[in-house]
Amino acid sequence: MKLAERVRTGDRLALARLLTLIENNSPEGQDTLSELHALTGRAHRIGVTGAPGTGKSALVNRLTQHLRAQDDPPFVAIVAVDPTSPFTGGAILGDRIRMRDLSGDPGIFIRSMANRGALGGLAGTTSGVVDALDAAGFQWILIETVGTGQAEVDIAGAAHTVLVLGAPGMGDAVQTLKAGVLEISDILVVNKSDLPGAESAARALRAALELGPVDSEWMTPILLTSADNGDGIPELAAKISTHMEHLKKTGGREERDHARVVGEMERLLQQRLTDRFKAAQSDGDYERAIERVVDRELSPMRAIDELFQD
Repeated sequence: MKLAERVRTGDRLALARLLTLIENNSPEGQDTLSELHALTGRAHRIGVTGAPGTGKSALVNRLTQHLRAQDDPPFVAIVAVDPTSPFTGGAILGDRIRMRDLSGDPGIFIRSMANRGALGGLAGTTSGVVDALDAAGFQWILIETVGTGQAEVDIAGAAHTVLVLGAPGMGDAVQTLKAGVLEISDILVVNKSDLPGAESAARALRAALELGPVDSEWMTPILLTSADNGDGIPELAAKISTHMEHLKKTGGREERDHARVVGEMERLLQQRLTDRFKAAQSDGDYERAIERVVDRELSPMRAIDELFQD
């Protein structure tokens, strides 16, 4: 049986193999993903971002438990993007260790992946991994970013609903979540609300939101949660469902899917054109151009101009 067929029938080992092939940019992985493309577009994608120490993994763990406790529990997948180990090239933190409470549930699939040096909080192949999970039939896909704070805006183009986490006791809440991250949030979450200062952090974030652009159709809510004891998790799940329905009614889901596809195609086009350009150079020309730039003989722009002229 072909790999795509095995994934469609719920074979988790086949799915794990496909995700590895996608992460490694294998032709077999890309071909299989292409075969499965018609089955994508059904899952609701939830991005979870925020500064380190806000409890992203703990909240994902607790939210997943809540979703799976419903009368008709959905299938939930988690994609946890971690920094790359300089020694193994793998995910350095391994969220599957921190989410061990979820192990043994056949309705949950957890994938840790290394960002492999990519900026923006995600890996270059995160989109393909999420598409594969979507095609495999998962109804909710939670995407947890690396955790570098204000640089993590790529999640806005990868998710339907973006949760931005803050926490009390981390200094100025507005400084912790800079404007770029605040603006991509669909739901703001002050996690660790059992600690002192949670209410004041929520007030500071509300004041910061009021200074920014206003969306007349969706007012970004600020929720207080505690992933440790489960406080606020049912309310968060309900607000995510409300946002999902809002996107469906207003056409926002289609807009976000369109923007996501545009971003992915442009990324692939840039990669393909770069590879073709390098392959078209005579042996050693590209490397020699790099050395001339390093030696200050040429500027990077002039070096590229000369390579195009050749």
